[in-house]
Amino acid sequence: MHKKVAVILSGSGVFDGAEIHESVIALLRLSQRGADVQCFAPNIAQHHVINHLTGEEMPETRNVLVEAARIARGAIKDLREAKVEDFDALIVPGGFGAAKNLCDFAFNGDQCAVQPDLLALAQAFAAAHKPVGLICIAPAMAPRIYGQGIECTIGNDADTAAALTRMGAKHVECTVEDIVEDAHHKLVTTPAYMLAQSIAEAASGINKLVDRVLELA
Repeated sequence: MHKKVAVILSGSGVFDGAEIHESVIALLRLSQRGADVQCFAPNIAQHHVINHLTGEEMPETRNVLVEAARIARGAIKDLREAKVEDFDALIVPGGFGAAKNLCDFAFNGDQCAVQPDLLALAQAFAAAHKPVGLICIAPAMAPRIYGQGIECTIGNDADTAAALTRMGAKHVECTVEDIVEDAHHKLVTTPAYMLAQSIAEAASGINKLVDRVLELA
């Protein structure tokens, strides 16, 4: 029986949305492993829009769900439609959208809050003991989802790790090709582009994360 996996996207583009390489690598690996995937994104305005050529903020507004539909080739639903009972696992790719649109870690650090629809869904997965994979900066949400003592990684960035520690996480340093698993909570994390210098390096850890999440499902 095919495992059913919900993938949560946060827009389209590393600086203001979902990291496209990470998203596509995860979706590709899920397809290769025979999983049934449904993408979701919150139907909200992006925090802001970044010109990915210049790095400068642009004077316009965009919708997270509409932008994420670019990555999902239109096959995406409003996050509010996601129900834990319909899926075996949950995966959230990184990119600044995870820290700007899915939560506000990029701005508020250890005082951050998670977008309410995502928080409710992720906590439902946690309560049901269903596996969750968080990629790149997305593990910054782990303490808000799981509470004190959750084990996770964002690689080895000292400032980010310190913020997670202040939030109550147990940060574990990790190389780009590896994963960190909190076995009790079935949470799997990997650094991806927190450390990766190439798409191949990012894929090495993401593939391992996807494989492990499916094994736990």
